[in-house]
Amino acid sequence: MLACCLLAGPAHAKTAEFSDESKACLKCHEKPDIAAKKLEDGKTLSMHIRGADYLAAQHVEQDCTDCHSDLDDKTHGKVSTPLASRRALMESMQETCRDCHKKRQKLYDDGLHAALVKQGSDKAPLCANCHDAHYQASVKLLEPIDKTSCAACHDKVFAAYKADVHGLARVAKGKDSPICADCHQSHDNKAASLGDGQKDTCLKCHKDSADKHAQWLPNTALHFEAISCVTCHSPDAKRRVNLRLYDSATDTQLREKAGVPQFVQRVKAEDVANVGLTEADLDSLLEQFGNEGGTKRKVFLRGRLEVQSGVEAHQLAPKDKALKACDACHRLGSAAFESVVLSIASADGRPLRHAVQNQVLGSVTAFDSVRGFYALGSTRIKLLDWLLGLAVAGSIAGCLAHMTARRLTRGLRERRAAASNTGRENP
Repeated sequence: MLACCLLAGPAHAKTAEFSDESKACLKCHEKPDIAAKKLEDGKTLSMHIRGADYLAAQHVEQDCTDCHSDLDDKTHGKVSTPLASRRALMESMQETCRDCHKKRQKLYDDGLHAALVKQGSDKAPLCANCHDAHYQASVKLLEPIDKTSCAACHDKVFAAYKADVHGLARVAKGKDSPICADCHQSHDNKAASLGDGQKDTCLKCHKDSADKHAQWLPNTALHFEAISCVTCHSPDAKRRVNLRLYDSATDTQLREKAGVPQFVQRVKAEDVANVGLTEADLDSLLEQFGNEGGTKRKVFLRGRLEVQSGVEAHQLAPKDKALKACDACHRLGSAAFESVVLSIASADGRPLRHAVQNQVLGSVTAFDSVRGFYALGSTRIKLLDWLLGLAVAGSIAGCLAHMTARRLTRGLRERRAAASNTGRENP
């Protein structure tokens, strides 16, 4: 066998080339001056295919007719086929992608982008928005971060990412640092704010963060539950308290049913003047969602301190710049508690929010709100402060009164004691 290998000489990789069928297609489509197709929306679609670039891309094993099987050889190029728009072409090719990428398509179908498409969005991405069918490169190749397809739609968020600790590290260290799909998943993407998804995403890489925080942060587990990671790691961001509706039986965030929206109508009915929900409004909403569908359930509020926008969530600073001062939150008048919202997850997982009057965090009657989010030193309930003051003052006054009474009655007590002793000595 060794002799055969030596005699055989060096092996050469097979050079990629087109099949005869694809070569026939390229006789026209590889011409740079091939006429562009006019679309019904007034735009044009280039018909030019760069053959050499296609052979260097991921679909090199596929012939033209593998994806364009609906074309008729007899009429193609001779009879004009109407096409409404680029979007219409992308939609028509979705099932073609599914033929080979069934697992990826299943993940996509369960994700947020597909949910938006089903709702009728003409901007939510389809396969061809993110993947160039003719020139798709391998995801294993490291390319400039600007080439990620997410940047095309999420331009403001991406601009923030480029300048934050992850984006700068991606440029400096390459694949060792996360990019969009590492945190949000490329196909089965979910709303980042849903449940504990944001925190869990951070902990996938920063597995020892709880132990490291425990070295200096009291009640670490409670802080991790009530504060999103970016709240402290985006030190210049604006913050708010998000009171999220939760089902106590399943301990999951309440979610609107598809086609049966309730949240927007109910909060508008409670907050007619649109000045923010009061504690009475919150109590009413908790009761309404608790009695929904004829089945009584316990609905409660779970508060979380978070940043106010997706852009701010991608302005992560180096860890030495993160907030560590306790009084950033634990002081009366902290800016973090000036903005309060009530939220529920929509059917696709994205949050629906409505403003809440920030006084509810310090109102003695807003029991459910205070239980939903309470921060020592910040969400001050003045009545409880007064009651505490009265209790302390009463205790001190009681001690002083007792000491004064004993001093004033000292002589009387001594005379009584002496008389008692005399009576025992002379029975």
